[in-house]
Amino acid sequence: MSDPDEERLDSLSPSAKLVFKVLEYNASLTQKEIIQRSRLSGRTVRNALDQLERIEAVEKGVCIHDARQNRYELTTATARPEVGLDD
Repeated sequence: MSDPDEERLDSLSPSAKLVFKVLEYNASLTQKEIIQRSRLSGRTVRNALDQLERIEAVEKGVCIHDARQNRYELTTATARPEVGLDD
């Protein structure tokens, strides 16, 4: 992640940073899965996702298994490159 991306994340709430890290380690999750893994309340996760969407750090997509839910994942600009692919 480049310095401008880090600066954008520094301005976020601690809960938004935690949700970012949860998505960083789990690739793509529904809101319910983020709530379970982060142990934050639903309202807190919704607010965190709103903050992350505002700075274009996450993308919202349709969940194939349940169209009523959305899947969230990091944008390619903020996603951490895979470690060890060139080794």
